[in-house]
Amino acid sequence: MDMKDLPVPRQKTRKPFYRDISFQVLAGIVIGVVVGHYWPDIGKASQPLGDAFIKLIQMVVGPVIFCSVVSGIANAGDMKKVGRVAVKALIYFEVVTSIALVIGLVTINLLQPGVGMNIDVNALDTGAANNYITQAHHFVSTSTFLLNLIPKTMVSGFANGDILQILFVSVLFGFGLAAAGDRARPMLNVLDSFAQGVYWIIGLAMKVSPIAAYGAIAFTVSRFGVGSLVSLGKLVGEFYLTCLLFFVLVLWPVAHFSGFSLLKLMRYIRSELLLVLGTSSSESVFPQLLRKLEQLGCEKSVVGLVLPGGYSFNHDGTCLYFAAVSVFLAQATNTALGWEQQIGLLMVLLITSKGGAGVAGSAIAVLAATLAATNAIPVSSIAIILGVHRLLSSAFVFVNITGNAVATVVVARWEKALDSVRLQAELETGYIEPEVAIRTVATH
Repeated sequence: MDMKDLPVPRQKTRKPFYRDISFQVLAGIVIGVVVGHYWPDIGKASQPLGDAFIKLIQMVVGPVIFCSVVSGIANAGDMKKVGRVAVKALIYFEVVTSIALVIGLVTINLLQPGVGMNIDVNALDTGAANNYITQAHHFVSTSTFLLNLIPKTMVSGFANGDILQILFVSVLFGFGLAAAGDRARPMLNVLDSFAQGVYWIIGLAMKVSPIAAYGAIAFTVSRFGVGSLVSLGKLVGEFYLTCLLFFVLVLWPVAHFSGFSLLKLMRYIRSELLLVLGTSSSESVFPQLLRKLEQLGCEKSVVGLVLPGGYSFNHDGTCLYFAAVSVFLAQATNTALGWEQQIGLLMVLLITSKGGAGVAGSAIAVLAATLAATNAIPVSSIAIILGVHRLLSSAFVFVNITGNAVATVVVARWEKALDSVRLQAELETGYIEPEVAIRTVATH
């Protein structure tokens, strides 16, 4: 056997703990909380640090999705396989998000954190919520949502940062290159080279991610303070418990029966999970998550299809948020909401949760659209939860990222496109930056 064909042995090098990106991000979050609480003026002035990092990553998310999807489809060769992967992924997404909605509704009805608040909607200051209520009109029409999948030009999605439009163009272009066969090989080589340049930018951005986490969390604490937890602490506690239940009742069993450890997978992507806790932005970790899932042993073609699709359609945590917050607002405003109405709310949520895909910070706007569509809960009541939305969004983005990582590994396993031996080895060893991997070659 040729020595070059042997697996690449990986050697974990010990490095000081303070050089680990996970520790640095966690330190940034802790420092941000302290600064935001004790020096709120400095905390508010730190906002651009987090915003700049998110914008930098958003700048390259579109090209990364395009390159990964096009390369995945074109290299798959078998178009039936591409369709099969897409169908399996969509079925998985719909089943799991539906379960998330049910868990969210059941938990909020059992714990009832909003009961007794007796808030008069007419007395609320809805000034801060007006912008979200206005945005809601963009999500109400299903036909508008479907038509919006098609961009005006091939580059419109990239210019607007619309993930669904980018995904639509990428899929079509990938099928086009697949149909071209060997003639498309030069273009695929160009895309691979282009992707390497983009990943270099991402690597540079990740070096400053701890500073970004500090800036984002410092601004949040300085603006809303810990006082907001007093009045809405029950909602925050209930939602965190709901997220924990989703991990225990859904993600852990799915991972267990798929042959891998959920905790080890979360450890493998811990730097990404910590980063979304600080920034509340799922886009900020998409490129790194893409590469890590490939390194875990998932075929590039499957990762390139499932992960971008998950970012658009698999919003486990966001569905928990929609279900919990909408019923909480009904409880807080003494709005009667029977089980029939809640089931109707669930059905609307299954549609509107897809309508905000690719729109940064769209959760409140989509929530407003849902309330408007059901016409059961006062839309202006969303002003109640604006003060703790950032705390809630950190949790549901954390769930979204973990859920999409699990979904990618599961679909890859279903497709027999997963190197199980490599998966277990990677999870046991933990993530190692590519530059510290060592290749052993024969010397004679």
